[in-house]
Amino acid sequence: MSRAILVVYRPAAGRYAAQFRSVVAAATDLGVTPVVLLPVGQPAAEAAGMSCYHADLDDREAVRSAVTAIVAAHPVERIFPLFEGDVLTAAFCRRDHGIPGLDPEQALTFRDKNVMHRRATELGLTVARSCRPDTRGAVEEFATEVGWPVVVKPYSGWACGDTHRVDSTDELARVWPLVADSRHDYRVEEYVRGVEYHVDSLLRDGVTVFDQLSRYTYSVLEFRAEPGGTISRKHDLTSAERQILAANAAVLRGFGMRTGVAHVEFFLRDDGAVVFGEAAARAGGGSIVPAIEAGRGINLAGEWCRLELDARHVPAAPLGPEIGTEYLCSERFGRITAITGADELRTFDSVLDADVWKSAGDVLAPPTASNDVLGWYVCAGRDFDDVRARFKAIRDMFEVRTEPVEETPCG
Repeated sequence: MSRAILVVYRPAAGRYAAQFRSVVAAATDLGVTPVVLLPVGQPAAEAAGMSCYHADLDDREAVRSAVTAIVAAHPVERIFPLFEGDVLTAAFCRRDHGIPGLDPEQALTFRDKNVMHRRATELGLTVARSCRPDTRGAVEEFATEVGWPVVVKPYSGWACGDTHRVDSTDELARVWPLVADSRHDYRVEEYVRGVEYHVDSLLRDGVTVFDQLSRYTYSVLEFRAEPGGTISRKHDLTSAERQILAANAAVLRGFGMRTGVAHVEFFLRDDGAVVFGEAAARAGGGSIVPAIEAGRGINLAGEWCRLELDARHVPAAPLGPEIGTEYLCSERFGRITAITGADELRTFDSVLDADVWKSAGDVLAPPTASNDVLGWYVCAGRDFDDVRARFKAIRDMFEVRTEPVEETPCG
């Protein structure tokens, strides 16, 4: 084969395995050789037989050096980073070697929330008010202006990592020592109340060729008694929801994406205003990709690859019913003695796909965070309320049994 692509892949993050396989399959179908860049010390069974290179993926200069060696040995046409943290580094590598795709200027718009919100404002979108946490007093002054709570988050973070909802001055006193030494890596935003949506899109030559609007069943920064879920909104859209889709297209064009995949989040406030949240130049996280695959028949990462390599490709994605996906969680901890498996979940009415990451014998620590999840499932229904009701029924049939773990005496 005379053509090649480079896939930057982190196998330890098992949720990306299906995306990796889909990109590889798409490239191979088109007669293009996939080359893989992996983290040091992390082999990937799914990359067996491919040309594999290794680098410290958290060291930008090490990655750029590795890609220089790869490009010298392979005619790389495109670079596909699957993980959010690799998007900007991949952009530097593209610029180094004249490879099409997001360049650093564009990638920063998707990675740096300070740049992101400034650019969104220039495009005419409403964004959350924000400030820099230069001092604790600056945060308190900002909270007095916009009202508690406020959100303290890394300007280049992902998946709500190191993100803090702060409800009061006393709560700020607890959070401040956690961020003070690295305060210049953070930003503070007003807390936006409203329904949260996301749009998952594919673009080619600046034109949206696929998009799906979905609505979260929860707010990730509010207490909830159920796991995190999201449900598609494909039928009977409201005028506000159509406005979100239009805003999404404006964001992607304005941020400079030509061909690629994107996950963009919005809020719909009670007063009807659409507020831009964040945008990422990668496929949606969690079980969003398998949910879209189960409901629309396409893998977003694989379609991105096909759009980059085949100028004639058009995603074939029938609408179908509304689709929802939700994490599987349990309050149990200790050694698992029994757990409902993915095959059992798939036999349940309306469940289209499922994955359970734990099995009997594994040990569960006490839950500590919103991402303490055991797997996911995808189900279909008539509308948002019907799918959400099915969530409850599926949660009720998912069972985890545990026993205490005996402590090993020291000696």
